[in-house]
Amino acid sequence: MPEARLAHATDLASLLALFAASEVSRTAEPDRARQIWLELLSRDGIAVFVSDADSRIVATCTLIAAPNLLRAGRQHGFLENVVTHPDFRGRGYGRAVVHAALVERI
Repeated sequence: MPEARLAHATDLASLLALFAASEVSRTAEPDRARQIWLELLSRDGIAVFVSDADSRIVATCTLIAAPNLLRAGRQHGFLENVVTHPDFRGRGYGRAVVHAALVERI
């Protein structure tokens, strides 16, 4: 299975290219996207995972963890923005980022 990693601040351009190729939704304007990206990466309880192939990001997902009064106080999480490049679907890249998010403990 392909590997996944936590996203870095330098990954923004590659992520925006992935979103454009996948036609998931309009992205924010470049300056605004840069501001959002840095804010996202600096927040506690949020982790963005990516998987690379051919020197670019081909899959991503965002894990948002929140406090929980149930389950003995363990956090619960939400997966958002799960995207795989159309040319790389069915090869395990999406599965890799989701798996990384499911085992993460933020």
